[in-house]
Amino acid sequence: MVLAAAGGVDHDQLVKLAEQTFGGLPSVRNESPQAKTKFVASEIRVRNDEMDEAHIVYAHEGVSWTNPDYFPLLVAQSILGSWDRTLGGGANLSSNLAQRVASSHGANRFMAFNTCYSDTGLFGLYLVSSERGHLDDLMYLVQNELMRLTTAATEAEVARAKNQLKTSLLLQLDGTTPVCEDIGRQVLTYGRRLTPYEIDARIEAVDAAAVRKALYKYIYDKDPALVGIGPIEALTDYNRLQTATSWLRV
Repeated sequence: MVLAAAGGVDHDQLVKLAEQTFGGLPSVRNESPQAKTKFVASEIRVRNDEMDEAHIVYAHEGVSWTNPDYFPLLVAQSILGSWDRTLGGGANLSSNLAQRVASSHGANRFMAFNTCYSDTGLFGLYLVSSERGHLDDLMYLVQNELMRLTTAATEAEVARAKNQLKTSLLLQLDGTTPVCEDIGRQVLTYGRRLTPYEIDARIEAVDAAAVRKALYKYIYDKDPALVGIGPIEALTDYNRLQTATSWLRV
């Protein structure tokens, strides 16, 4: 457990209150070995044609907070990006996937994610679409872009994604509440708080080769997890999604 504070806080008073409130708790960590969480590739489909939109999550096993591949996958997430139909932008969007989805009207919105835990993680996309007859096309665009990044991510798009990622991470620290959360999370995961300069250096060290290597390790020819809720009759068959995680020409 970590107690964190940010803003106009008197440190000595905080320590005194912490001792009064939590002083009776044991301070020895339970070091008994635990088996690593096992990722189970599977699917869950809940068809409901009365819903206006289909909600889809497509994910592969990711990494923990402290894994060396964390930052390459974070950059990959930034390359995939997020998009909402109300944003506009069209062909001028930085995300190649957003450009293709916007031109095909395959989704109302999507968001790439790189969710990390203490020993594993999830890397994938959350998509929402009202085009119930084009869900198969949408999944094709998603997997095609993942395979392209796995085999041919360029230095230009990686450089752009790194700049976007640095800006986003710094903007998230605008306020005492996000700063407090950042302190607590980093102390829990790293044992200390990484400075913005350290994070900048770790992001800057990522190049296109590192992104391709990380995606190849966790995405290429690896079974995905799929969840679909809503009018999902046209959602791609799971076996087809499995076979599309590799390209014979690689």
